[in-house]
Amino acid sequence: MDYLYLKALHIIFVITWFAGLFYIVRLFIYHTEAIEKPEPDRSILSTQLALMSKKLWYIITWPSAVITIALGTSLLVSQPSWLKMPFMHVKLGFVLLLILYHLGCHGIFRQLQKGKARYSSTQLRIFNEAATIILFAIVFLIVLKNELSWIWGTMGLISFAIVLMVAVKLYKNLRKK
Repeated sequence: MDYLYLKALHIIFVITWFAGLFYIVRLFIYHTEAIEKPEPDRSILSTQLALMSKKLWYIITWPSAVITIALGTSLLVSQPSWLKMPFMHVKLGFVLLLILYHLGCHGIFRQLQKGKARYSSTQLRIFNEAATIILFAIVFLIVLKNELSWIWGTMGLISFAIVLMVAVKLYKNLRKK
């Protein structure tokens, strides 16, 4: 397959993978909050959220992850010189973090499918921001292709993460009022 077609498909499936990751954690938050509700709300909401999560996870998120990784591997096979570039090593490190994040989501998914909430909705809101930080890192690395810019980018990401955490805290306080 032509390089540009591979690249376009890779980008499309990266987007669908991240969309699935962003939405699944929102469903985890709602499901966790539903478990804390009294009956019959608890049963009704938990059943619906479990079904929604299952469809999203197995029909969109997992297939998108597998296709993204396969297409990314194909791109590296077609352009092996990229593996000699330091920025690519850093980017692949973030891809590994993304895969670990995905697997962490799978563990949370399995627990919630059993009706067990291991994490609070606040913890899940903070966890949800990890995917955002990984997305920013990967996009900046692949666009800038520069390790020096990566140092500034890292400082920006840390600042961005702090702003996100403060925003989550403020949102939580507003919700309580």
